Parts: sequence; C-alpha cells; structure tokens
Amino acid sequence: MIQDTPDQSGRLVERLVGPADQELSCEECFDFLDAYVELEVTGTAPSAEARTPKMRAHLEGCSACRDDHDSLLAFVLSDRTDPD
Repeated sequence: MIQDTPDQSGRLVERLVGPADQELSCEECFDFLDAYVELEVTGTAPSAEARTPKMRAHLEGCSACRDDHDSLLAFVLSDRTDPD
C-alpha cells in the first residue's frame, strides 16, 4: 500500500477545499493569463509567481482556467518553434 506524504496530502486537501487565503477569481486569472504564460515561456516563472502569487494555486484548482492556460502555453510554444 502506497501512502501519501504530508506534502501530497496537503495539496489534495487544498484541491478539494481550495486555498486557505482569498483565491484569484477566474476573471482575474484570465486577465493575467497572457502575461503569466509569457513569463513562463521566457524562463522567468519565479517572476510570474511574484507578479501574480495566487495564479498557480488557481490554475491547480480550476480545470477551466488550467485548460485555457495549457492551450495558450501550447500555442505560444508552437508559434516560437514555427520556422516561418
């Protein structure tokens, strides 16, 4: 039987009940999403977290926003590797 570590258990609880402090709304997430993805792509993810500290928590807990993020990230990455 595999047991969860305390860190894994804490993340599971947060995903089930949400973060302890005030959460970023989906509208706020959408407003910051393009800048956040750009910071991720340029390798400045810590800067992305500093500018929008609740973004990662929101993306982990909201499948709709996470899907938007993943789609935008894939698009940006494909555009950067396109030879045109």
